[in-house]
Amino acid sequence: MGLLSDPVRRRALARLVLRLNAPLCVLSYVAGIAWFLALVFPPLTQRTYMSENAMGSTMVEEQFAGGDRARAFARDFAAHRKKSGALPVAWLERTMRSVGLEVYTQSFSRKLPFPDETHERYMVSGTNVYGILRAPRAASTESLVLTVPCGSDSTNSQAVGLLLALAAHFRGQIYWAKDIVFLVTEHDLLGTEAWLEAYHDVNVTGMQSSPLQGRAGAIQAAVALELSSDVVTSLDVAVEGLNGQLPNLDLLNLFQTFCQKGGLLCTLQGKLQPQDWTSLDGPLQGLQTLLLMVLRQASGRPHGSHGLFLRYRVEALTLRGINSFRQYKYDLVAVGKALEGMFRKLNHLLERLHQSFFLYLLPGLSRFVSIGLYMPAVGFLLLVLGLKALELWMQLHEAGMGLEEPGGAPGPSVPLPPSQGVGLASLVAPLLISQAMGLALYVLPVLGQHVATQHFPVAEAEAVVLTLLAIYAAGLALPHNTHRVISTQAPDRGWMALKLVALIYLALQLGCIALTNFSLGFLLATTMVPTAALAKPHGPRTLYAALLVLTSPAATLLGSLFLWRELQEAPLSLAEGWQLFLAALAQGVLEHHTYGALLFPLLSLGLYPCWLLFWNVLFWK
Repeated sequence: MGLLSDPVRRRALARLVLRLNAPLCVLSYVAGIAWFLALVFPPLTQRTYMSENAMGSTMVEEQFAGGDRARAFARDFAAHRKKSGALPVAWLERTMRSVGLEVYTQSFSRKLPFPDETHERYMVSGTNVYGILRAPRAASTESLVLTVPCGSDSTNSQAVGLLLALAAHFRGQIYWAKDIVFLVTEHDLLGTEAWLEAYHDVNVTGMQSSPLQGRAGAIQAAVALELSSDVVTSLDVAVEGLNGQLPNLDLLNLFQTFCQKGGLLCTLQGKLQPQDWTSLDGPLQGLQTLLLMVLRQASGRPHGSHGLFLRYRVEALTLRGINSFRQYKYDLVAVGKALEGMFRKLNHLLERLHQSFFLYLLPGLSRFVSIGLYMPAVGFLLLVLGLKALELWMQLHEAGMGLEEPGGAPGPSVPLPPSQGVGLASLVAPLLISQAMGLALYVLPVLGQHVATQHFPVAEAEAVVLTLLAIYAAGLALPHNTHRVISTQAPDRGWMALKLVALIYLALQLGCIALTNFSLGFLLATTMVPTAALAKPHGPRTLYAALLVLTSPAATLLGSLFLWRELQEAPLSLAEGWQLFLAALAQGVLEHHTYGALLFPLLSLGLYPCWLLFWNVLFWK
């Protein structure tokens, strides 16, 4: 405490911090990036293991042999669907009843905030069909779900056929202690969301749906199945859910266990798993998989029907059958046995999955990185903001207080004239105007779409995207508006105070985001932190302005799309990347209003106004 209470020592400490601030910031940023890249190397990446005792002690013997029956169901389903042009509800009801299930239907409708040009829909209405297999050995207090999403442009007939064949096989077994729900949803995620809201008796998205006539117990786990062929070369698993949520790691371990037992080739992010982690090739391949997961999780999109179950505390994942040019092929029997083994193991659960990790990163199916090991990466990046904020605070403090005469007696410092002080009132105008721009970015695109279509030859979706871009670009004129309404007694120190507030604001936002969605927080910190630390109204302003634009939230999204396709070995041209960027903007707004995805409000109401503050600092007059 003596170091802080003694004015001379405190001033010496301040000079030391100011002198070493720049190298410390560079070192901290490099350490954060290096720590993230090192996550794919042992011992930071660990082998996965089963934590739930009820699922890891013994294996089960799978008896499913209904491959021919599954293919017959799939052919009939495809024929009836082609004939009716929609989900064959009557045929599904009749077939589910024939295998011994309690069958119910649910109708739903949803008016989207603007037309979804990707799926060519605006007024959406459909019907979900589900059958319940009651547990013969227990009351209907717990249940498992096997779901197949059917969209207007998806070919998922084989998955429906396998679902019906598994239902017929499960019906003949007597060891079930949990109800099993076999769910076929229409319109992909919209049907899944309608069924989940009705099942849990909530309405969080404005979905109009009929109440469910039949219910099972509390859902313990769910598996979504997507197959596009009678044979598969591998099963790809998707774990990223809505707003970056992840299922319990034990559910993923269970899937990998039965894939290994049945000889099925399983992939993550469409990538084969590294076999040798001791050489450099294994970690480099794991880094590609890790980056793909980070990009998908940062998007906040549900990458499969399982992503909506996670919001209701239901552990779930999506399995996709891939049919490529690989040598080994697997039929529906192999996939059915893997699903049977998973459901029989989940049937043993005495409580919800909770013993393993909920927050993790995956460089491979057999390797994971826990939260305690990857959080230091974003911590080092946020330390840069803290160091710059400390430097500005010390500069403002030294400027506001007089310096003692060298060798003079210690005593209270003499304050400088009031003209050198910094009033908090000078910060109100830029803060309010920046937040107002963010609010306009969030509200006006959807509200003003009809006005735009009346005056310009554009569709509703195009009007939303163009309004987004127009408001976003209008923020660049912000400094020319705010500096005129600022009344400050210390214009030389005003930008320092504003940058101090902006640094603290950005650090708090990125810290909170990283706690709930590490991938999003790390990506934004990687791009925004360096330019936030460099922004100042002196020096090469043109260079700083270019860097600030290139690291803005919109530019980060655009760069992430190019990186995503590069990692998928399908690079984009500039024109293709721009079109994909515009489509991503429309989908982000649509998914926020439809499913409650939080990426759009986070960027528009939080990070965009904060970025405008740094833009204001750069052009401070």
